Amino acid sequence: MLVAFSITPSTADADGGVRDAVAAAVQVVRDSGLPNRTDSMFTTIEGSWDECMQVVKDACEAVSKFGPRVALVLKADIRPDRSGEMSAKLTRLEAALEELDS
Repeated sequence: MLVAFSITPSTADADGGVRDAVAAAVQVVRDSGLPNRTDSMFTTIEGSWDECMQVVKDACEAVSKFGPRVALVLKADIRPDRSGEMSAKLTRLEAALEELDS
């Protein structure tokens, strides 16, 4: 399964940022060993249901140290018969775009 998520604390630092809290969450993701990708809005991970949900839970707990409340946005693509979809989906998209240019 693929899980894309964003976690933020309820409070920001003096500059209005949440950089340190987000860094703590991303560190949890990277330490998990699951395939992952982080962009400016979401982090995506790939693994089993239990693996992914544990990482999301652990990342929320890491962010909770930065404020009394945590917001979580989560989207999942649950396909138990697939793996490697984090890259494969992009490969298929690029092929479709190339076909449009032909």
